[in-house]
Amino acid sequence: MTIYQSGQLNTNSLNVPDLYVQILRPQTLALNGVPSGRIGLVGTAAWGPVGTPVIIGAMGDCLSAFGPKQALASDIGTAVNIALLQGAADFRCVRVTDGTDTAATATLDGVTLTAIHTGSAGNAIVATVTQDGIITTNYTLTITHAVLGSRTYRGTTWTVLAAAIAADSTALVHVTLPATAPLLSAGTVTLAGGSDGVAPGTMAFIGTDGVTRTGMYALRGQGCALGLLQGVSDSTSWTMQAAFGMSEGMYMIACGPAGDTIANAAAMKAAAGVDSYAIKLMFGDWLWWDDDTNGDMLVSPQAFVAGILGGLSPEQSSLNRELSGVIGSQKAGLVSSGQAATYSTAELSALFGAGIDVICNPVPGGSYWAVRGGINTSSDGDTDDDSYTRLTNYIAETINSGMGTFVGAVISTTLFGDIRAVLLGTLSNMVGSGILGATTDYAVVCDTSNNPQAATALGYVRADVQVRYQGINRFFVVNLQGGASVTVSTGTPAT
Repeated sequence: MTIYQSGQLNTNSLNVPDLYVQILRPQTLALNGVPSGRIGLVGTAAWGPVGTPVIIGAMGDCLSAFGPKQALASDIGTAVNIALLQGAADFRCVRVTDGTDTAATATLDGVTLTAIHTGSAGNAIVATVTQDGIITTNYTLTITHAVLGSRTYRGTTWTVLAAAIAADSTALVHVTLPATAPLLSAGTVTLAGGSDGVAPGTMAFIGTDGVTRTGMYALRGQGCALGLLQGVSDSTSWTMQAAFGMSEGMYMIACGPAGDTIANAAAMKAAAGVDSYAIKLMFGDWLWWDDDTNGDMLVSPQAFVAGILGGLSPEQSSLNRELSGVIGSQKAGLVSSGQAATYSTAELSALFGAGIDVICNPVPGGSYWAVRGGINTSSDGDTDDDSYTRLTNYIAETINSGMGTFVGAVISTTLFGDIRAVLLGTLSNMVGSGILGATTDYAVVCDTSNNPQAATALGYVRADVQVRYQGINRFFVVNLQGGASVTVSTGTPAT
């Protein structure tokens, strides 16, 4: 008896009577859906690697990776904090700088300690060398920071300690020894001289898309469903964000400048020429947020929108969804002030007609803060809703993640059947989870009717997939007929 993997045995050439066992791959009946709530966030920080995506799942992760939150509109920590409060739980964060940022340093016994990352957070790093009370030749080097944590290294010489720090992937500092390493002695020093540089320009957030990717382009291939350049309100970036979102299957959340007017916002959008379902543009009515570190802050609406969408399944819209943590807006003022300016129907009509969304209070569901339109910047009525962008990207990315295994297979009726089975199974699972409405809402064709021999002879295989989405209730009309003369009829309602 011989055991073969599938495809290794040519059963037409057997001439020795024996038992032949072939191990077949498990049949793939459906594809697992891709993450639909992962947020790609580009912003500034007082610590952390520059231009590198960092996985963040909680506020503790963010503080460890990027240091304390800063009172800046572009701060990564503030944006993550806001989005987490709305229900998001999965981030890829990229730190940007203007290039003038510096790392904190200090000298202890002639040995130079340099913060592993640039930024002002490094100025709070304390290095302490203590001598063992029993074995006096042993010393302990402790590197501490109130937010970034502490690291401890033990050794008998600076050379040993430097090697231990170099081997630690989580180290807060690196050590530079002089030509002759000094003897260890007890002492302490606080690093200084670290700086964040000045506020980065728009192109630092956009970044480069070369061999080394930075800024927004560092999010390529990270599986993000949503993206934002935190605090960036430059209209010249909108078309670049839209193009990136379209290429990556990412819904970009952009915003206008703080304190904007409706007329100016519409004019800026028209001048920028942005008209795409890949980008959502929020009006420049920035929001007040009570930060647990920096107090009341005026922040961009981007993180609120990304956070609420990141906590919803892809067929859902941001429309009318209650937001947490908003204590006011530029138009309405702080809640505590008692001011209550709201948007008129005419103002909302002007915004939505221009393809611009806004966060306000009240909304159709009641007196709470929420996204008022649930729209993107597309002028096409069939594609201008949040749900279209997110569900289209979700289905496309799910198919893209698993159907490549069929490339290289022999074109046959078996292949056509396998392709149909996987696609139908995937869409059926979406019905079961409520993403699609019913099994009658999709169809898949992959057979000889759309794969003629002239095409398959050249190696082409085509699968035609049609999917009908569930609509979003945007215009709810209730017809009320009242009066003493009304004749009331009852019956079983149609489903």
